[in-house]
Amino acid sequence: MKTIGFVVNPVAGMGGAVGLKGTDGKVGEAFRRGARPMAASRARETMEKLKNAPFRYVTCSGPMGEDVLTGAGISGFRVVYRPPPVTTAVDTREACRAFLRNGVDLVLFCGGDGTARDLYDVVSDTIPLLGIPAGVKMYSAVFAVNPVAAAEILSSGASSHFHIRDAEVMDVDEEAYRHGELKATLYGYAKSPYLPGLVQGAKQVFEDQDEDLAKAGIGQFIAEVIRGTPDILYIIGPGSTTGAIAHELGVDKTLLGFDAIQDGRMVASDLNEEGMLALLAGEGRARLVISIIGAQGSVIGRGTQQVSPRVLRKIGIGNVIVIATPHKLAETPLLFVDTGDQDLDAAFGEYLSVVSGYHIAQRKKIGSGNAPM
Repeated sequence: MKTIGFVVNPVAGMGGAVGLKGTDGKVGEAFRRGARPMAASRARETMEKLKNAPFRYVTCSGPMGEDVLTGAGISGFRVVYRPPPVTTAVDTREACRAFLRNGVDLVLFCGGDGTARDLYDVVSDTIPLLGIPAGVKMYSAVFAVNPVAAAEILSSGASSHFHIRDAEVMDVDEEAYRHGELKATLYGYAKSPYLPGLVQGAKQVFEDQDEDLAKAGIGQFIAEVIRGTPDILYIIGPGSTTGAIAHELGVDKTLLGFDAIQDGRMVASDLNEEGMLALLAGEGRARLVISIIGAQGSVIGRGTQQVSPRVLRKIGIGNVIVIATPHKLAETPLLFVDTGDQDLDAAFGEYLSVVSGYHIAQRKKIGSGNAPM
């Protein structure tokens, strides 16, 4: 029987919905803005699917693991690390060292890129890592596409062996990210279990002349749509492809935030969840324009926590416009959405139409990770 080391970063992802674009060093500010801890509920989604799987678990006391396992109906685990009341990255690393001393076969963690990096500091490529996504960005390739997918990947190796690949661990400068600059660097390669369609790839950035031309075509097309529907509020997501729309409209968009545009004019910028809900409180129609993350395939759920299930239901799944350049789509085998609500994820269906040029769209498959187990 395999032994799984299980650890939760209790504050992972708290900065997302309130617009902090990350939680590192900003936990207090996230609480002041009304953020709610979400990692435990994400981890519990996974563990409830695994409560009958033949695994042994070692974990940490309290919110770093024990509370989730107990809440999911899993008994017989051992607590091998007891963190202080306020946990930090040091506790993640110490927990991982305790797991190694107890001979774990794999470390299952719930958090974001920072948590993955902290674990990799301890295990390097000696023991597989698998992430339950709960952070804000999660550009690393050690994450399942959603909590249910993480359970399916673990279950696949319960009675035999895991299918292992080398997966990139990415290091993102959160302070630069908050100021509109993406600095993502390769931190290392971890061993990680996978099943096709259930794990994400690492983010890739595509920059060449053809990309710029494609972005310009997308920008021109969507800008025409916006100008032609002055009664509709458009919430425009982050990225350089959506930035081409703002450029065509002549408005100053935030590179890594969500902005609201109506009738070609900026209504609000760098919106958090509550800001979006306030704009959507009336009876007017709204659309969300969002770009996929290159190679990784994320549409919603990586760096987009401001677009919560409440926000999406106000807008409506049918009013989500997905955009991406042809090069980005060619390098992206499957798309996925991870809203935090399984029913909402499933409502996106099996395919998405992705605008990839001026009056051009491609039909792209959504990975099986969005199907409930």
